[in-house]
Amino acid sequence: MDYLLIGLVVLAAAFIQSLSGFGSALVAMPLLLPMLGPQGAAPLVALVSGALQVVLLVRYRQALSLGAVWRLALASVLAIPLGVWLARYVPERLVCGWLAAVLVGYALYALAGLKLPAVRHQGWAFAAGAAAGLLGGAYNTDGPPVIIYGSCRQWPPPEFKSNLQGLFMVNNAVILASHAVIGNLTAPVWKNFLAALPAVAVGAAAGLSLDRFVNAALFRKIMLGLLVALGLRLGCRALLGV
Repeated sequence: MDYLLIGLVVLAAAFIQSLSGFGSALVAMPLLLPMLGPQGAAPLVALVSGALQVVLLVRYRQALSLGAVWRLALASVLAIPLGVWLARYVPERLVCGWLAAVLVGYALYALAGLKLPAVRHQGWAFAAGAAAGLLGGAYNTDGPPVIIYGSCRQWPPPEFKSNLQGLFMVNNAVILASHAVIGNLTAPVWKNFLAALPAVAVGAAAGLSLDRFVNAALFRKIMLGLLVALGLRLGCRALLGV
């Protein structure tokens, strides 16, 4: 029964990630945490995310913008240790509350049809990457700054998905290495991951199969809707500590 429940959660997470380019942790962590605890859920989600990132990067490899990704990744990796350090001194609820307000405000602003600021200078990639690294190192939420940056850069859906996977793969490698060092990649975690791989494949195939039916406008609405969900999730974490 545990494998079945884990598989269903992973399938849903894989579907969301393959359709939008992000969101697997948003779906998986809250549902797997009560079942597996933090030491079981966090490394499993990292392994599942890594598998999905490889699949999506291969699928959208022709749209990958190396110029954007190396700037994002370099700044992010350099900022991750600072994020880990800051997490000791800055209350998590304060950061989550601020980030929730930014995400929900940004998404609602965009959904209302108001014009978003255009970001042209490549230096913004370093800023977005550094913000992602800080938040990723501190609270495992590296996605929002890069998602907003990509939206303001007006990346088309394939480039959006590909660039995000390029950055996430680099950050996820650091996260997995950290789990390995502290001994979280245990035999039960690997067993759960291997059991969940068919769900990863089915969820990814389902999401990618819908790609041809999702135009840029619909993709943007899906992305912004997920940002609202992520913001509300962070808001609950800030207010209720869950």
